[in-house]
Amino acid sequence: MSSADKSLVEALSETAPMPDLALPPPVAQAERLRLPWTSRVADTVSTYLPVLLMAVLALGTWWLVKNTPVLDNNRPVAPLRHEPDYTMREFTVQRFAAAGALRVQIEGDEMRHYPDTDTLEIDNPRIRATGADGRITVATARKALSNGNGSEVQLSGGAHVVREAQADEDVLEFRGEFLHAFLATEQVRSHLPVIVTQGATEIRADGMKYDNLTRVVEFKGRVRAVLSSSGRKSP
Repeated sequence: MSSADKSLVEALSETAPMPDLALPPPVAQAERLRLPWTSRVADTVSTYLPVLLMAVLALGTWWLVKNTPVLDNNRPVAPLRHEPDYTMREFTVQRFAAAGALRVQIEGDEMRHYPDTDTLEIDNPRIRATGADGRITVATARKALSNGNGSEVQLSGGAHVVREAQADEDVLEFRGEFLHAFLATEQVRSHLPVIVTQGATEIRADGMKYDNLTRVVEFKGRVRAVLSSSGRKSP
């Protein structure tokens, strides 16, 4: 034997022995078989229980995905019904200008808001508006229908709008069964008979349009007037 072969034999003799890969002794298997069948079932179930739980979880997730409703963006939206979404009693609503000054204050016995038209229906309204020149206009009626921001109001049933007097002007009043007030532009319109009075002057017409900014009033239909020679200005 050569020196190289001797070295190889010595190296192999010093290597750690191979592990024993033999199966467990038949005695342990026999002891397991002698256990009650309930214990053997419990042992088997405990071994495979984590796998079963993972399978059930996966099935549950799949079921949720399959049964989750999909948002249909093409489905038509049901129209809103003309029913109030909230009601206020003995209320006061105020609207301010950008600079913080009070422009409109609306009071009433009851107010109902209709979301389909974004309108306010008011019983026995009392409206106080302040113009750009600081003059006060007060409006009352048995009923009022206002837009959402209170800048436009339809008065019905004993409608009465009063613009306060100035040093050179008498109080200006509008009366009728229907008056349409545009508070932002300071206009009053009506397609029904109206009575306009200022001092001793009284004008009756089938309809009218009044612009407070331009101080121009336009009467429609038949017009009957009682004019006064008062030294104060007319609208």
